[in-house]
Amino acid sequence: MKEIKTTIEINASKEVVWTHLMHVVSYPEWNPFMKITGELKVGERIQVEISPPQAKKMTFRPKVLVREEMKELRWLGRVLLPGIFDGEHIFEIEEMDHNHVILVHREIFKGILVPFMKKQLDQNTKQGFILMNEALKEHIEGKVLSA
Repeated sequence: MKEIKTTIEINASKEVVWTHLMHVVSYPEWNPFMKITGELKVGERIQVEISPPQAKKMTFRPKVLVREEMKELRWLGRVLLPGIFDGEHIFEIEEMDHNHVILVHREIFKGILVPFMKKQLDQNTKQGFILMNEALKEHIEGKVLSA
């Protein structure tokens, strides 16, 4: 098992952060790492394309596992069959006060290919998470300041 975990503080309410995370059609406007097609509903399959820095784009068809409003979104993607390379992607919003949250952006990887992917996960994929977090913060805080 391998976990990548990143966090970022965002000066906005949990409702604002959640709304921007759920509005996947606007991802191309601000998100340098991830594009999502489909509905973020529990049980639904979505299409996720990631573009890690200095690595090839990858497309997955994960299944949404958890959607707890204003709190958590979680999906599970696989390469080929279960146990080869599984990734459980998680967004969690921790409210510090009404206009200040911490976004936890993480993924838990399992499967026989994980040890062979460790370097790419630690470098390229983690950097993609960080870039997405920073872009979301800038996108939200810029909108909050101009509102």
